[in-house]
Amino acid sequence: MTELIIHRTEQLRGSIEAPPSKSYTHRAVIASSLADGLSKIANPLVSDDTIATVNACKEFGAKIELNKNKWIVRGLSKIKTPSEIINCRDSASTLRFITPIAALAPGITILTGGPSLKKRPVGPLLDALTRLGVKCFSASGYPPILIFGGGINGGETQMVGDISSQFISGLLFACPLGRRKTKLKLTTELESKPYVKMTIETLKKHGVSVKVSKDMQSYIIPANQHYKPVDHVVSGDYSAASFILAAAAITSSTVTVKGLRPHLTQGDEAIISILRSMGAKFKIGRDYVKISSGQLRGKNIDASDIPDLVPVCAAIACYAKGKTRIFNAGRLRLKESDRLAAISMELKKMGAKIVELKDSLIINGPTRLHGATIDPHNDHRIAMACAVAALKAEGATRIKNQKCINKSYPNFVLDLKKLGAVTNVR
Repeated sequence: MTELIIHRTEQLRGSIEAPPSKSYTHRAVIASSLADGLSKIANPLVSDDTIATVNACKEFGAKIELNKNKWIVRGLSKIKTPSEIINCRDSASTLRFITPIAALAPGITILTGGPSLKKRPVGPLLDALTRLGVKCFSASGYPPILIFGGGINGGETQMVGDISSQFISGLLFACPLGRRKTKLKLTTELESKPYVKMTIETLKKHGVSVKVSKDMQSYIIPANQHYKPVDHVVSGDYSAASFILAAAAITSSTVTVKGLRPHLTQGDEAIISILRSMGAKFKIGRDYVKISSGQLRGKNIDASDIPDLVPVCAAIACYAKGKTRIFNAGRLRLKESDRLAAISMELKKMGAKIVELKDSLIINGPTRLHGATIDPHNDHRIAMACAVAALKAEGATRIKNQKCINKSYPNFVLDLKKLGAVTNVR
């Protein structure tokens, strides 16, 4: 395994281009694959996760041409049964979006993935599909999954909303192609609402309608709809850019991240308001964000709609004056790793003062962190958060298995170097 070595870096400067949105790339590929015709996706994110979705859609019959800055998708006139087991790698988005679509194929589909994905729950999604007339099975509610196709009957179903919004998005992609109208009701409060909104916006762009209650607790999905082919332009990803903005904040640097447009349906745009409330200053243009930062201060952070920001916010909090409390974060125990335990454990190795509770973290700062050997637990966000924290730590920090970063932000290390970070890989 290769190691990423991060040395203390006094200051960053310059500008980088934000990586394209992983969440939107997934959705554009799936919706375009379900449209009978030609769609183009400009500026897609090329990462381990998005390629897993591309390969899954190909198995159902979509023709996808991968060019450098534009993907060309010829969608399906009719979904075919995959000839091979679909390996979703470690992409939970791929697995949970594709599972309901597999019910539309005429035959049997088997979905599996890597070791991390096999620990991600799918039981609530399979239960919801069963109520809609789909025969589907898994071992104790985890992958691999066996889906007997033949279509989705429709009807009424229910599901929890506080484990993964991806369950809801998966049903929203597939049920418009069902035989009868589907009524979906959530039995708990929906968390990560912006991601469901992103799915609904993508469907609307493809001519597919969904009626949603104001509180996003119930959904009516008309049947026998048709996806129309359309072109997409993928915007910059606030989730990935949060690590660069955090690096600038921690090192009191001025950095510009291009390709970030304001007021997108990306929940992780909240990194701007979080850092601003902690003391960072921003200049926000039509397609860029410029951060300059001085002394940071702690704050309370509600993670209900922004679970992916928790690791990087924990890293920032180590350098903020006072107490930071990150709460409503229990779902992070069901991610690529147990992220509450992993980020707490690894930052503690560097000297951080962190208390890990059932669904929250309490961090007291500022702390003089020091270099350490970090195990990212095969989790891209843990690896990047610790790399950011290492920029102001004394000595060198070694991050093992740094290739896990390729899951979402393959150019992360190159972008840090471009801004002046002292790093090397070996």
